[in-house]
Amino acid sequence: MLAGAPVVRRGGQWWLIVGEGSVLATDPSFTGELDRFAAAKAAADRAVEQLRSRQAKRPRRGR
Repeated sequence: MLAGAPVVRRGGQWWLIVGEGSVLATDPSFTGELDRFAAAKAAADRAVEQLRSRQAKRPRRGR
């Protein structure tokens, strides 16, 4: 699921979450954009985690 977005990927398919349930997204252009966005978000999340990990390993300087 893309945090805060009304979409979720289940079983290799994108579903739009609506008030009454969910609807399968079938448009290849739309689902392709969702795939690209999800991949970019995952890469950004990994980069942020790496930065946090590096910062946690640095010795703290006295104030």
